[in-house]
Amino acid sequence: QVQLVESGGGSLQTGGSLRLSCAASGDSYRRACMAWFRQAPGNEREALARIAPDGSTAYADSVKGRLTISQDNANNTLYLQMNNLTPEDNAEYYCAAAYGYICYSVSWSSQASYRYWGQGTQVTVSS
Repeated sequence: QVQLVESGGGSLQTGGSLRLSCAASGDSYRRACMAWFRQAPGNEREALARIAPDGSTAYADSVKGRLTISQDNANNTLYLQMNNLTPEDNAEYYCAAAYGYICYSVSWSSQASYRYWGQGTQVTVSS
């Protein structure tokens, strides 16, 4: 089992950058497939990126080149670096964890694949 707490959201202007953090607790964190999702009002929850226990990463096509997922295993923290933000990035951002081979299948981008979720952190970008 793992508990997740996001932080780092906030308000900023178009073109700015932000780094989100997700603090994880629980001994099994390092075996988890970790991912970032976001959800804008009225929209489905959207997968952004994932990182596997072996450190390999994958990204949604829509965010490739602008977002970077990383993790600090020593501090049990997941990160999402976001650059060149626009109002289209306005959303609640969530980290999630799953176990098994989710990371190595197309299912990594499905919210149904993840059992553990943080409470979310809001990102607001103004033009």
